Amino acid sequence: MIHLLADQLASAWRTASWIEISGAVLAIVYLLFAIWQWRSCWIAAFVSSCLYIVVMFRARLYMESVLNGFYAAIAVYGWWQWSRRSSEAGRGVQRWPLGRHALGLAGVVVCSLCSAYFLRRYTPAAWPFVDSMVTWSSAFATYLVAVKVYENWHWWLVIDSVALFVYFRRELYPTMLLFGVYLIMIGFGIREWRRSLPAAQHG
Repeated sequence: MIHLLADQLASAWRTASWIEISGAVLAIVYLLFAIWQWRSCWIAAFVSSCLYIVVMFRARLYMESVLNGFYAAIAVYGWWQWSRRSSEAGRGVQRWPLGRHALGLAGVVVCSLCSAYFLRRYTPAAWPFVDSMVTWSSAFATYLVAVKVYENWHWWLVIDSVALFVYFRRELYPTMLLFGVYLIMIGFGIREWRRSLPAAQHG
């Protein structure tokens, strides 16, 4: 079983498009720079997102194709937001109360139910509800990164775990491996951004 999976991964990697591989590499660059709170992370995010619009559309993950269009737009917003802050590392990192996150989750579920209905009815979309949940929660979590909310990393921990499984089932193996790397890097993001929190918010 493991040998068969390894053969499938190797074969998929050889046949993966340069668009997917380039998008995956730039996505890692984005996350690494975001952990260090370097504004240039948004440049890598913008280019990677544009490439992944094509990748996800070809895989019939239409909501995630739309999501990457949102990512490209939020990259511009993130660049602007981070440009307004001091160049001092960690400046502006904040925490949100649980109630605000619960409200965000409720909004994600409602939007996912609506979009999944239309995807199921009018398109041959693969996994419409899961695709929608990943899309809307990722959009929310990306906004949290742009405004430097510490808990964005906890959102990404759940989102990327689900997305990794989806990409495996859709045979997007380079992207699946990317999200495996993401899960490792999230731990570093939690640690680095926690250090940047005001002392009063470390509890």
